[in-house]
Amino acid sequence: MTGEEKRIAELEKLIKKYQDSYYNGEEEITDAEFDALWDELKKLDPGSSILKKVGEDGADGFPKAKHIIPMGSQEKAANPREFREWVSKTGARKYIVQYKLDGASLELQYEKGILSRAVTRGDGLIGDEITGNAKRMNGVREKTAANFSGGVRGEVVMSHEVWKAKYSDKANCRNAANGIMRRKDGTGCEDLMYITYDAAAVDNDDFFSDEKVKLAWLKKQGFSVTQAKEFADAEEIIAYRDKVAENRAQLPVDIDGLVVKDKQTDQADLRKARPERQIAFKFELETAVSVLKAVEWSESGATYTPIGIVEPVRLAGTTVQRANLNNPGMIRGMGLKIGSRVMVVKRGEIIPKIEGLAAEGARANAVELTEIVFPRTCGACGTELVDGDTRLYCPNTDCPKRLLHRLEKWTKVLDIRELGEKLIRQLFDKNRVRHIPDLYTLEAEELSEFERMGELSAAKVLRHIRSPRELSLASFIAGFDFEGVGELIMEKAASYGFDTLDKLRSAQTADLAAVYGLGEITAQTIVDGLKECAAEIDGVLAAGIISIAPPPSPENQPLKGKSFCFTGELKSMKRSQAEEMVKSLGGSAKSSVVKDLSYLVTNDPESGSGKNKKAAGFGVTIINEEQLLELLKSGGKKDGQGELF
Repeated sequence: MTGEEKRIAELEKLIKKYQDSYYNGEEEITDAEFDALWDELKKLDPGSSILKKVGEDGADGFPKAKHIIPMGSQEKAANPREFREWVSKTGARKYIVQYKLDGASLELQYEKGILSRAVTRGDGLIGDEITGNAKRMNGVREKTAANFSGGVRGEVVMSHEVWKAKYSDKANCRNAANGIMRRKDGTGCEDLMYITYDAAAVDNDDFFSDEKVKLAWLKKQGFSVTQAKEFADAEEIIAYRDKVAENRAQLPVDIDGLVVKDKQTDQADLRKARPERQIAFKFELETAVSVLKAVEWSESGATYTPIGIVEPVRLAGTTVQRANLNNPGMIRGMGLKIGSRVMVVKRGEIIPKIEGLAAEGARANAVELTEIVFPRTCGACGTELVDGDTRLYCPNTDCPKRLLHRLEKWTKVLDIRELGEKLIRQLFDKNRVRHIPDLYTLEAEELSEFERMGELSAAKVLRHIRSPRELSLASFIAGFDFEGVGELIMEKAASYGFDTLDKLRSAQTADLAAVYGLGEITAQTIVDGLKECAAEIDGVLAAGIISIAPPPSPENQPLKGKSFCFTGELKSMKRSQAEEMVKSLGGSAKSSVVKDLSYLVTNDPESGSGKNKKAAGFGVTIINEEQLLELLKSGGKKDGQGELF
């Protein structure tokens, strides 16, 4: 059995174990840690039977339901420097600062003031409906103001007092609460508390004028609301965080940081997968000392990444036995050996990492230190691996694992959701699709042979593959899966003048290394990747379906310097599509009304909404959807009724 096969078997065993304990009130790990195991298995073996059995609708006894407010991940700041950077970028006048409760997220959904369902976090978009259990919790209200239809966000927590009296056999308050809320018979839910921190009305972004008003409304409806304070200065927030961290042990429930929000409510921002106007300001990392027992090598694409197996240690309320080691250079730099005493931390209190040797010394009691063995050959193709210090990888450009990973990355960048990982792997294993250009030669008849796919389904997949797309140069290159090179890095290169494919291909390593934020290693990766994927790049462009957008210039960026904010629903397109169209012409999309905003786009310009009033007060031009479309069509010159600029 190869190392990858062993890891797959281990992941399947762990997921089954943790899933069983999760739904029987004995949760052993956090949602984020479970998600990490799930994602790793999905990457290594998308066809694993455990992925089909776990998480299917009704498999756990609860129906599934969509969220009103997506429960995506927040931006995080682990220290004052990162927080100051966020404040500088956000530029809000005032902030609402709340305790970040360490429990289980739950959304209560109301229709005309009546509780209709309660939905757990799930995958961030769809969760388990546990309405019956929720109604037994302290703090859950079955009625709100009759004019409210929408979602209320909160955290299900257990107090330290209840945990000590009744559930001290559980690892901590969070694990106890998370397990109990999912018990099929609801036993113990009366021992849980529901504390709110957010809300959003359906189809009415102006229901709450700001965060302070929102919290006051929640209190008025009878909800318990997390501690919140108002600040105008970043340094005051940093000092407050230090004070709260020092005294958090005396609080009745667990918290793991602060949530800082722009006081000005922006419901559009709240609907994003990663809201920009709020951040989790975490407490300092907890550190523990353990012993390195072994090193396993995780395989992703061409890269082999070391994972340290350590003696079990408690960190942030969970037991840690695996920790990241990043790369071979880190192992050598620390002088790390099997048996070494090491310092383990949790990045963002989620991902464990070995930071270095423990101060007490390298040797763990009388344990003999042994060298860490690095893999020498690729498990997929047998090629001798290259140790580049910062990366251990397979250099074979035709390595099947490497080619498959690139195909998966391409479909993710283009968001071809209909072409799932299972279908890609089937096409790959049958040697029908080995390189990206092969996707554009597929026929519906071929696709219908897979997964018992009907003709209509096959035609739908093919239609999405062949939909003409114009990608930015950054997105296009990111799709070819150069190690560690994403859109952000390529955008930096483009901003320094490497803004066409020809210019990139002509660039030397030293040229790209001069770009701020890249460095010699990344520059060399880009140069090597362009050479390795030259035939695939040319093949994709030759198919005539995907094209690269021209570089920015005054001629093709008529909206440069202009900013747009959208409120309410659009009729002809999604708001996100309108924002992308604005950006394609050089404009920018804002999530809130600010003084220098160029346009507020709304289909109800006469509305007395907060955004309309604010725009009018700032003298911002208010236009409707029809005027926006005319503006986009005319290249930003007119709206059909007169000059806009």
